[in-house]
Amino acid sequence: MKKYEPVRFLALIAFMLLFILLMQLKAHAQSPLDKHLSINIKEEPLKTALDKISKSAQVKFTYNEQVANSTAKVSVEVKNKSLNEVLTIVLSGHPFKFKTLGQEILVQYDPAKVKKPMAEPAANPAKSADKYNLSGTISSSKTGETLIAATLRLVGTKVATLSNEYGFYTISLPSGPQQIEISAIGFRSLTRSIDLHAAQRLNIALDEDANELETVTITSSSAKRNIDNPQMGMERINLTETKNIPMVLGERDVIKTLQLLPGVKSSGEGSGGFFVRGGSADQNMILLDEAPVYSASHLLGFFSTFNSDAIKNVTLYKSGMPAQYGGGLSSVMDVKMNDGNLQKFGLSGGVGMIAARLNLEGPIQKEKSSFLISARRTYLDAFLKLSEDSTINSSSLYFYDVNAKANYILGDKDRLFISGYFGRDVLAADQVAGINWGNATATLRWNHLFSGKLFSNTSLIFSNYNYKISSEEEESSLSLFSQIRDWNFKEDLQWYINDKNTLSFGLNSIFHTIKPGEVRAAGNSGMVSQDLENRFSLDNAIYASNTWKVSEGLSLTYGLRLSTFSILGKGTYYQINDAGQVTGERTYKSGEIVKTYLNLEPRIAASLQLSESAAIKASYVRNAQNLHLISNSNSASPVDRWTASTNIIKPELSDQVSVGYYKNLAGDRYEFTVETYYKDLKNQIDYRNGADIYTNKPIETQLLYGKGRAYGIEWLLKKKTGKLSGWLAYTLSKSERQVDGINNNQWYNTRQDRTHDISIVALYELSKKWSLSANWVFATGNAVTYPNGKYTLLGESYFYYSQRNADRMPAYHRLDLGATHILKKRKNFSSELSFSLYNAYGRANAYRISFRENENDPNVTEAVKTTLFRFVPSISYDFKF
Repeated sequence: MKKYEPVRFLALIAFMLLFILLMQLKAHAQSPLDKHLSINIKEEPLKTALDKISKSAQVKFTYNEQVANSTAKVSVEVKNKSLNEVLTIVLSGHPFKFKTLGQEILVQYDPAKVKKPMAEPAANPAKSADKYNLSGTISSSKTGETLIAATLRLVGTKVATLSNEYGFYTISLPSGPQQIEISAIGFRSLTRSIDLHAAQRLNIALDEDANELETVTITSSSAKRNIDNPQMGMERINLTETKNIPMVLGERDVIKTLQLLPGVKSSGEGSGGFFVRGGSADQNMILLDEAPVYSASHLLGFFSTFNSDAIKNVTLYKSGMPAQYGGGLSSVMDVKMNDGNLQKFGLSGGVGMIAARLNLEGPIQKEKSSFLISARRTYLDAFLKLSEDSTINSSSLYFYDVNAKANYILGDKDRLFISGYFGRDVLAADQVAGINWGNATATLRWNHLFSGKLFSNTSLIFSNYNYKISSEEEESSLSLFSQIRDWNFKEDLQWYINDKNTLSFGLNSIFHTIKPGEVRAAGNSGMVSQDLENRFSLDNAIYASNTWKVSEGLSLTYGLRLSTFSILGKGTYYQINDAGQVTGERTYKSGEIVKTYLNLEPRIAASLQLSESAAIKASYVRNAQNLHLISNSNSASPVDRWTASTNIIKPELSDQVSVGYYKNLAGDRYEFTVETYYKDLKNQIDYRNGADIYTNKPIETQLLYGKGRAYGIEWLLKKKTGKLSGWLAYTLSKSERQVDGINNNQWYNTRQDRTHDISIVALYELSKKWSLSANWVFATGNAVTYPNGKYTLLGESYFYYSQRNADRMPAYHRLDLGATHILKKRKNFSSELSFSLYNAYGRANAYRISFRENENDPNVTEAVKTTLFRFVPSISYDFKF
C-alpha cells in the first residue's frame, strides 16, 4: 500500500479547510434575511403568520412549542421588503426574537422583552460601569449531584460561563436587575431574576427533563458543542444518551462507547483497550476521581473497569489537553464518579448474561452529606461448577469491582469528598495455576472557595495496580508478583480574574514505586527465587494557564506546564551499548538522585467564531510521559511490564498541532466537526527482535529507541434531537515509527496503525415503551508481522521474520443491534429489559492469525485464523427504586 506523505497530506487538509471556509463565507453572503417579499397579514396567530412568511420567502423557520402555542396576534403589510424588516415588524411588541442558523431562521422566546427596565442593562452591559461577581454551584434538584459543564448565560447577550468539573461557576455581571438563564443536558432550562449591587452567592438546582431530547427545536444551550471555547479535541460522554448502545454480552461500557468516536480506535475484537490518534495504549492517561488507573480492563480486556452505574461524567481530551493534565502523550480520559443522592435513598441495579450490579446511594444527613456504594460481579464461575469435569468445575473465572464515595458539605465555602475503587480479576485452573490482577484507588478531595473568584481543589490520592501469576504442582511451585503504586498530592486553583480572563494554576507531586517482579519458586520448577530491584521516582509539576476572551469572536487559551522527573535510589543502574549489552553499572543509596529530567510543556489554543453557529479552532500542545508499558502484544495484557524512565530510557515527548472546523446545523439539531492533526513523537520505545520483556536482565537490554509521527483527519456528523438520533464518525489516519535497528532503520507502521475507521450509531425511539439501536463499525486491519520464510535447524523448524508490521490483519466490520423495553415507569420505581445482538450478520473477524506446519506436509505452512465472537445475543434486566 502506498504510504501517505505528511507534507502532501497537510497540504490536502489545508486546501479542504480553506474550501470549507470559503463555502462558509459564501453562505453568510447569501443570508436568508436578505431575501425580499411582499405579504399582507392581519391579526393572525404567530405560528400561522410564520408559516405564511416561510412559504412566501421560501425560507425554513425553526421554533419550539413556546412559539407554536403563543396566543400573540400579529399584523404586517409590506411590499418588496427584506425578510429581516418583515420579522422586525412582526415581532415588535412581542417577547420573541429571531436569528439565522445557516439557511434557517430561529424564532425563540426572549424574556428580555418582557420587562424593559430589567432587560436594558442586560442588553447593554457596557452602559453599566459597575460589575459584580455572581458565583455558586449548579446541581440536580432531584439528587443534589453537581452538574459539570452546565451553562449560565446573561439573557439577551453572549455573556456566559460553564460550571467546572466540581459544579462551581462564577461570572462577572453588570450591577442592577438582571435575568440569567441556566441550562444543562437532560435538565429543564431555568430563568432567574437577580438584583446585583454586590458580589453574590447563588446556588442553582435544575429539574430533570426526561422529554428534552424529544423536542423539535434547540435543546439546552449546553447541548451544543461550545464553539467559542478554544478547547478542541474534547469529547464528553453523557451516559444517559448512550445507555442504549448495544454492547457485547449486554454490559454497558464507557470505553467501548468512546471507541465509536473519531480518532479513538479499539485495540482488538472485544477489547477494552483503545488507541487515540495513532498513540499506543499506555499513552492514554486514565483517571478515576483523579487517581491513575494503570489497567482499565477486566477479563483480559473484554470489559472495562468502569461500572456505568457509578459514573457521573467521562471527558476525553485527544488534543489541547488543559495544563493541569500531564503524563500521557495521546489522551487524557477523566472519569468522575457520582457523589451520591443528597435528598433520598435509592437502590438500583441489573442482571445480565454474565454479571449482576447493585447500586445504593442516599443521604447521610439530608442536604448536607451523602454516600454511594456500587458493586458488580460476574458469575461465569457458577456455570463452570455445573460441569461434570472436575478440572473445569474447580476452576475460577470471574471479576468484581466496588466503587464507594462519600461527600460532605461543610459550609458555603467547603466541601469534602472521599472516594475509592477496588477491582479484581481471578482466572485459575483447578486451583493449580492462575492469574489475578486488579486496581485499588482512593481519593480525598477538598473543595474550598476563597472568594467568589478564587476556587481551590486539594487532593490526596493513592493508586495501586498489581498482578500475581501462580503455578502449583505436586513437587514444585512458582509465583510471580509485580506492582506499581503511587502516592499523589495535587493542588488546583481557578482564579476568575474578570469577564475576559480565567487563570488556572497549581502543582502536582507523585511518588512512584514500581516492583518489576518478585519470583518465588520451590521444588524442581527449574526457577530460582529472586526479586528484581524496586524502582523509585518522584514526578513533580507546576502549571499555569489562562483563557482570554480577546473579543466577541476570538478566544485564546495559553499556558505552560513545567514537569520534572527524578529517578531515586536505592538500586543499581546500568550502562548499555548499542548491541544491548551491559558495559557498566552503579549502585545508588536510598533517596539518592540518579538522574532528573526537566521538560517544558507549552500549550496554546485559539477559537475564531465565524458566526453564532460556526468556528475555526487551532491548538498546539507538548506532552511528556515518564511511565512506559513494555508490551509485544497487539492489545494490552494485565501482565505487560510497566517501567519508569531511567538513566537510559528517556521521557517520551509529543508535539501535536491540530486545526478544526465546527458547525451547528438546523437549529442546533445537528453538529458537524472536522479536525486534522499532526503529531511528532520523540524517544519512542520498541523492543528488539527476539526480545524477552520478562527477563531478569535489565529491561533496557531488550529495548530500542527512536521517533514517531502520526497524522490524520476526523469527521463527525451528529444528530442530537428527535426520535432518531446518533452519529457518523470517520477517521483517515497514519501512524509510523523510525527506530535504528528495526526495518533497516526505515519508517514502519505501528501496531495501532489503521488507515480507515468508520462508526455509524443510530438510536430510535419507537414509542414510549420501546427504543431501538444499532451501530456498524469498519476498520482497516491492524498492522502485524507475518513470517516470510522458514528454516530448519537440528530437526526443528523456525519461522523467519524481516519487515516489522509490514502486513495487515483482514479488515474488520460488524453490526450490532439492540432494543430496550420499559416494563414499568412510576415515580418510585422503574424497570426495563434490554436486548442486544452483537455481530448480527456473523462476520468471522480475526482475533489472531497464527502460522503452523501442515500436519501432512511439513513443507507447507498454513495460516490459522482465530475468531472470538459470532452472533452473540444477550438480555439484561435493570431496575431502579
